[in-house]
Amino acid sequence: MFQILTLNKIAQTGLSKFSSDKYDITDSASANADAVVLRSFKMHDMELPSNLKAIARAGAGVNNIPIEKCSEKGIVVFNTPGANANAVKELVIGSILNASRNIADGINWVKTLEVNDEMSKAVEKGKGSFVGTEISGKTLGVIGLGAIGAMVANTAHNLGMEVIGFDPYLSVEAALGLSRAVKVTTNIKDLCDKCDYITIHVPYLEATKKTVDEVLASVKDGVVILNFSRGELVDSATMKTALESGKVAKYVVDFASSDIMGLKNTIITPHLGASTAESEENCAKMAVSEVIDFLENGNIKNSVNFPECHIPMESKSRITIAHRNIPKMLNQFSGLFSQLDINIDNMLNKSKKELAYTMIDIDSDVPANIVDKIKAVDGVLDVRVITK
Repeated sequence: MFQILTLNKIAQTGLSKFSSDKYDITDSASANADAVVLRSFKMHDMELPSNLKAIARAGAGVNNIPIEKCSEKGIVVFNTPGANANAVKELVIGSILNASRNIADGINWVKTLEVNDEMSKAVEKGKGSFVGTEISGKTLGVIGLGAIGAMVANTAHNLGMEVIGFDPYLSVEAALGLSRAVKVTTNIKDLCDKCDYITIHVPYLEATKKTVDEVLASVKDGVVILNFSRGELVDSATMKTALESGKVAKYVVDFASSDIMGLKNTIITPHLGASTAESEENCAKMAVSEVIDFLENGNIKNSVNFPECHIPMESKSRITIAHRNIPKMLNQFSGLFSQLDINIDNMLNKSKKELAYTMIDIDSDVPANIVDKIKAVDGVLDVRVITK
């Protein structure tokens, strides 16, 4: 029986995929769980269960998970890319319209009016303060063409916008999903000086944390910037200067923080990007499916620290090995099986930066001594045995 620890409220449509005869679900932090499923709970100060094999984030960002610590212990960390893409896309498109038409400002102003027979006259007199612009014919720049960025780009084009996308790591899958009308550039400056709106859809990494600084140095005056990725991608002091000078007409951000509260022409939403019932269900179902396939079959899909590895389990036993990506590891593993005269039916090895993962299938029981021998190999982080 596998024990699953939930650190946030997870949609029941996802948790119901854990069969009761194989899984015990708990929210007790003292549990020695095999896997953790969470959303936004911050794990950095948490002592990891000694039996922990996997962590699944029901969402895309994994800033709340101690990735390096997990990697050192051979713990596979999953996320759910694309599961919340439609929810974020809809909020981005709505926010472009809100920023263009001053919708929220107009609503708030109406609430201040005195309710009397003269109210309609006051509305007609004051509505001129909220005159906006139409988005049709305007140019939108999309920085990051992953699942969310590509959907935003396609929808904006369908609403009559010209769209330019930038993504130096554009995947084949994402490229195939883009409308042919979306122009893609490999030079971010080509995007900046042409766009009336720029929306950011990149993760917060060492390679991306200066992206918006570069953007603000090149944009044309009066641009609208939208940030529904990570608050840290935008330096608040730099944005304040850009807003005060008019370089940026409006800043729309989904991450409330003390350093941006009160900034001129800033629209702040309380991290609503993935806050829909549908998104929470989609993320939960994907996260649970990833955990099940890993615990029961050893397969890895959508891991942020270990490589994708997936092969059908057709033999009696499977040994999975999480290890460092260093030379001659496979020779050592296969040599151990050869010494015990054990035939390998199937083997898959994949690497991802400093880490690697090996799956070995054999048509027999797994001797305990070979597991101990594999664990003793320098660079091995974790070994699991899975049987049919």
